[in-house]
Amino acid sequence: MTFLDKLRAAERQNGSLLCVGLDPEPTKFPAALKGDASRIYDFCARIVDATADLAIAFKPQIAYFAAHRAEDQLEQLMEHMRRNAPHVPTILDAKRGDIGSTAEQYAREAFERYGADAVTLSPFMGFDSVEPYLRHQGKGAFLLCRTSNPGGADLQGQRLADVDGQPFLYEHVARLAQGPWNLNGQLGLVVGATYPAEIERVRALAPTVPLLIPGVGAQGGDAVATVRAGWRPDAPIVVNSSRAICYASAGEDFAEAARREALRTRDALQAARP
Repeated sequence: MTFLDKLRAAERQNGSLLCVGLDPEPTKFPAALKGDASRIYDFCARIVDATADLAIAFKPQIAYFAAHRAEDQLEQLMEHMRRNAPHVPTILDAKRGDIGSTAEQYAREAFERYGADAVTLSPFMGFDSVEPYLRHQGKGAFLLCRTSNPGGADLQGQRLADVDGQPFLYEHVARLAQGPWNLNGQLGLVVGATYPAEIERVRALAPTVPLLIPGVGAQGGDAVATVRAGWRPDAPIVVNSSRAICYASAGEDFAEAARREALRTRDALQAARP
């Protein structure tokens, strides 16, 4: 089964476009866990268990684990998700971008060490920085395209004078992901929910690739506008919310509160589908 097949299956089974982001910050944990980096796995596993029937994907952000020397807990969490939510694909949010043998090692890290179904990548070193990931059969890679941060336009919004039509850089990335780079149908694109007009433009240029859309929830992205701009029946969107779900409550009911927020967000996304 390909990564795209897994996404479609999870969308059908859970009736969901919602990706639950896992960005564990021990200072935000509830009182019994607060400040204890050794409890990252415990916190995240409870969020996973509370939302496993509501998500199209889970997206652990590797920096939040590595900063606390918790890579072993990330391995444990990935195994927990494979065992307890096997129908929900995992996207390792790593934003790697390097060439040659280094890219090969990053690909092994994502797909062999952690067992992720997909990974986020920076495409700005060119196709040879992406190709090593595509050697892993059935795995996916989401390329940064038009990101949700205010500074994204510094590069992504610049025109390419030497390319026919002088497209914006993000438009060129979208065309590459839809066309010549997408050798085995493994590529998707990252487009921020804070820019619905750009989502619509990317979808027009890349009509069949999955879109990973961060920025709904704490970053202020509009769920309805996001879905209307990007969702198509034959092209999944994966709309991520992290902080709004993980930290829906600072109390001992954090997992139950996470479920309530995930359910509310899932239903809002579903209702916005054309």
